[in-house]
Amino acid sequence: MTEVVLASNNAGKLKEFSSILAQAGISMVAQGELGVSEAEEPHVTFVENALAKARHASRHTGMPALADDSGLCVAALSGAPGVYSARFALMAGGEKSDAANNRHLVAQLASHADRSACYVAVLVYVRSADDPRPLIAEGIWPGQITDQPRGANGFGYDPHFYLPEQGKTVAELEPAQKNTQSHRARALQRLLQAMQEQEQGLK
Repeated sequence: MTEVVLASNNAGKLKEFSSILAQAGISMVAQGELGVSEAEEPHVTFVENALAKARHASRHTGMPALADDSGLCVAALSGAPGVYSARFALMAGGEKSDAANNRHLVAQLASHADRSACYVAVLVYVRSADDPRPLIAEGIWPGQITDQPRGANGFGYDPHFYLPEQGKTVAELEPAQKNTQSHRARALQRLLQAMQEQEQGLK
């Protein structure tokens, strides 16, 4: 097994990533277990932030590293909140919480008929801190924003993120169901494929 540092201390991500990437002979260890601090995320794109986090973790450990950056992009808001999804309301003078973010989102969309949106996850894998060819995988989960929240599962914008083909919000899905369909799961599958191709000398 190749040991890879995860540029996050999120236990849920560690479990999810580990279960899928084990297929590629990879075992994950959280950066906090190796004494690595959180990296700065100063960029306006998911890929730049994920790359910065991956390089930071690799530079401090000397190990290959995997990082992700994810969020919600709403068409009528020109892609906002994007990389600022976790602090959308805070940046508008409100508090930093899921409830505040959702209230702010619904208010921003009050005058818009277009409610299309997508969850985005970008994963970056580097073999070393200065890897000139990082593997990058993006997962997109399309949906719509609803004014009224539904469901008690999930977190973030899940109660307002409606999946027309299922007639449910993400918060109404069972956690196991969400984990097989989500933007992060889609990005992970693409990354796994890229890793396998790389191993075979195809990338």
